[in-house]
Amino acid sequence: MKDGFVAACCLVLTVLTCIAAGTFLYGGNSVAGVALEKGIVMDIWPEGHLGDNAVSRGIPQESRGDNIIRLTDVEIPSMTIYSADGTDPHPAVLVFPGGGFSILAVDLEGTEIAEWLNSRGITAAVLKYRVPKNREGAFADGQRAMSMLRHRASDLGIIPDKIGVIGFSAGGNLVGKLCTNFKTRAYASVDEIDSISCRPDFAMMIYPYLLDRDGNLAKDMLVTGETPPAILVQAQDDFVKAEGSIYYFLALKKSGVPAELHVFPSGGHGYGLRRTEHEVTRWPELCNAWLDGILEK
Repeated sequence: MKDGFVAACCLVLTVLTCIAAGTFLYGGNSVAGVALEKGIVMDIWPEGHLGDNAVSRGIPQESRGDNIIRLTDVEIPSMTIYSADGTDPHPAVLVFPGGGFSILAVDLEGTEIAEWLNSRGITAAVLKYRVPKNREGAFADGQRAMSMLRHRASDLGIIPDKIGVIGFSAGGNLVGKLCTNFKTRAYASVDEIDSISCRPDFAMMIYPYLLDRDGNLAKDMLVTGETPPAILVQAQDDFVKAEGSIYYFLALKKSGVPAELHVFPSGGHGYGLRRTEHEVTRWPELCNAWLDGILEK
């Protein structure tokens, strides 16, 4: 009995260590392949800034048998840097996984996205923002992470004026807020990092959540001519209404901001990079072409 208890404890410690380090094995295989092996974890806030009660870096939920790693109880937010190959400076993308502000789908909409970005020669920073049910904290984490990427651009081999964002579901909501609310901090300034712009240079919003309210663009989506260019992708049968993406696109169009909108008839929600028979899951091909134009400028 004692040996069994010790073994179980060791297994839990191993799982938590892998999550903290940005690695996790599922069914004997690395979920996101090469990218998982080279991640550098960076805390978003100075040690102790969020208080003595902030102790958890995230706890994995029990598997639901769908090959998705869900992380919750993130009290100490961080981002994991997956650098693109090569010695020259690269563009970068801050990745916002989704999860309804309750969990983070850290592989489906995190490390797997990082691997795709790396294949394009783009450095990826997967953000583990605060969950559950801490939208204000999550948004503050996003602002801080974007400024930190620019602050550390030289060290990380990043081109400071080519740092974009990609978000899925709730992460797409945070991307929308970050792109339209970058002039005012959601928190009191902490250090010199907060003097650096948190405006993304471009945005990819994949099945974004809560961009609309009461038949209009949500009031916290303050689109102006300074909002960065964006590409939006959604399916008509998504339980998150496609109208949100449409309203956001129309606001960009009205403000003279270059944008693309792709609404497909079917495909649902939460597919990430995993291909199905639905055409919407070919969205990376659309983003690849769009990125070619954005990054050439």
